[in-house]
Amino acid sequence: MTDAVWLREAADGALVLMLHIQPGAKKTEFVGLHGEAMKVRLAAPPVDGKANAALCAFLAEFCGVPKSAVTLVSGETSRAKRVRVAGAGAGAAARLRNAGRLTRPVRHLRSAEPVDGR
Repeated sequence: MTDAVWLREAADGALVLMLHIQPGAKKTEFVGLHGEAMKVRLAAPPVDGKANAALCAFLAEFCGVPKSAVTLVSGETSRAKRVRVAGAGAGAAARLRNAGRLTRPVRHLRSAEPVDGR
């Protein structure tokens, strides 16, 4: 079992990821936590399934599994997605957990007060 809320291990050993996707970014990367999901920036545009295909390819490469082992469980047309990665070993789960720990969470502005006190 994993300690990250966004990363779960299914009964069959597959990993299930809860992700928040930002398509059309400059580069594809893990960004940090966005609520209870991991935020991922994708360089692909959200057109004709290109972002979903890029997400599956990125996760397959990151986890060291074939593209066919990564499937979109839910969120085909949404930014909130659940993705299943079959055949990912303990090393892939550890890399994913570290991606969540090493990046800073997405933060919101605390107030609209001026910085200089005016």
